[in-house]
Amino acid sequence: MQGSAAPSLSARDLACRRGDRVLFRGLSFELGPGAAMHVTGANGTGKTTLIRALAGLKTPFIGQVLSSGAIGLLDERTGLDPDQPLGRALQFWQSVDGCGDPAETVTLLVLGPLLDVPVRYLSTGQRKRAGLAALLGRNVPIWLLDEPLSGLDARAMEQVTALISEHVTGGGIALIASHQPLAIEGLTTLAIEDYAPAAERLP
Repeated sequence: MQGSAAPSLSARDLACRRGDRVLFRGLSFELGPGAAMHVTGANGTGKTTLIRALAGLKTPFIGQVLSSGAIGLLDERTGLDPDQPLGRALQFWQSVDGCGDPAETVTLLVLGPLLDVPVRYLSTGQRKRAGLAALLGRNVPIWLLDEPLSGLDARAMEQVTALISEHVTGGGIALIASHQPLAIEGLTTLAIEDYAPAAERLP
């Protein structure tokens, strides 16, 4: 993984808002090597906002995000050129990040038959697998995953879950926002609705 120091990711008394509405406040956690956290909550409660704040793409209303180690984000955007065939799009990031041959990842995620297909024509599940392949190629220690199992069939869910487990077992960090249950050993859960302002909490 990139960097020699042990990875870490933490939030301190974090609050984020959308427009004038505060989604959550007082949210704190600390993750170290080998940690996996499942962020749960209904749509609109702030899961994606939290991930974007942790990735440095959104400024928190209050609080601090601290991290050590490179961060990789997987959300609805793959980061792959939609006009390029998948194989060429993956090779572009391979050259940028200086990673090794992605053939093993392509095989594992059953992307081989899709390498000549332009990214824009991939299904939701195929794009998710392609984005994960690009993330694996970056070899970063901290993964932020926003609904990584959506659009996947049962077999693909098992494969992606196994890859997350392998990343964590190898000393990486994974924070996953997902509506689906996750079979990952040692997984902790952060229910984001627990940090909603009192007026926003369900009875």
